[in-house]
Amino acid sequence: MTDKLNLLGWTCPRPLQNYPTIVMGHGAGGKMMADLIEHLFAPAFDNEWLGQMGDSTIIDIGRPSSVVRRLAFTTDSFVVSPLFFPGGNIGELAVYGTVNDLAMRGAKPLFLSAGFILEEGLPMETLGNIVTAMAAACKKAGVKIAAGDTKVVQRGHGDGLYINTSGLGLIPADVDIGPQNARPGDAVLVSGTMGDHGMAVMSVREGLTFESQIRSDTAPLNGLVEAMIESCRGGPACPPPACPPGQTHRSAPTKRRPPACPPAIHCLRDATRGGLAAVLNELAGSSKVGIEFDERKVPIRPEVNAACEMLGLDPLYIANEGKLVAILPEEMAEKVLAAMRGHEYGKDAAIIGRVVSEHPGLVTAKTSIGGMRVVDLPAGELLPRIC
Repeated sequence: MTDKLNLLGWTCPRPLQNYPTIVMGHGAGGKMMADLIEHLFAPAFDNEWLGQMGDSTIIDIGRPSSVVRRLAFTTDSFVVSPLFFPGGNIGELAVYGTVNDLAMRGAKPLFLSAGFILEEGLPMETLGNIVTAMAAACKKAGVKIAAGDTKVVQRGHGDGLYINTSGLGLIPADVDIGPQNARPGDAVLVSGTMGDHGMAVMSVREGLTFESQIRSDTAPLNGLVEAMIESCRGGPACPPPACPPGQTHRSAPTKRRPPACPPAIHCLRDATRGGLAAVLNELAGSSKVGIEFDERKVPIRPEVNAACEMLGLDPLYIANEGKLVAILPEEMAEKVLAAMRGHEYGKDAAIIGRVVSEHPGLVTAKTSIGGMRVVDLPAGELLPRIC
């Protein structure tokens, strides 16, 4: 990826759109949702924890015996339609989605809460199947539902069922993963094929059939993340005097760790709404770096490509529910890649690009014909109610 793209003088404006009412695009994971968060929610609820703007917020709960103890806390709501789709259902999605948000900060997920908004007339059998699936998903992910709530709305006001889950996890003392940590020279990895979940849901909605059925990739990624982190332990120590005397980059407390002494895995994000394109843009913006990747190296199933072509969609923008994006030092990339491919949920992992100092905040892709293009955030809604 040696081709250089001159972006000097280019602008990609993102003006705040003045809408008198909420539209579907405000929940799509693209520019409209970012504007809503930046200009409404963030100023209204401004505090140091919300300001982290990660998949989970990190809460420092004290240092007994000089050990840094940090919790990851997150919440997510699920409104996918239909409730059941090839490879999963809304119940599994509600568990795995929140587990994965915790895992993207390197946390070990522990407890979830579950809030159900039920529509009058929802078949009890349907609810029972979803709750049973949630219980099995919790067991698979190694978490417990420790609190819950149920509300019922009138017939015609709830589309069957909505679920909210919140989660708590414990972050190991030697882990510091966040969206602001990407550095020029880092490698960009994905854990597998892109677009599976979004196209599984859309194929049901649109009645599309293929020789091989498209199935959602919904899965808990905490085990994969643990394997990735473990593969980095025992790596090279920080060169003195970058770290405090007697400490390596793994033992240096987060608040004392200098910029020259980064954690082995810098960033993790699960590529949900807005797909790979949205995640890369968010990471580039948070870290104030540029990201370049090669489209030909992004793993995409042929049937997903075919479905996207039929619907006029770009698979880079399609949601996933069991795939992650990792950014880490280039010298660790092959080692982490091997660990990913050795795990059930990382068999199709690939190195797709790198972080650069040029064009900070922008993402560019080398196309299949050798050209370069800017990969921007989606402006509005591509696939409504996908999670």
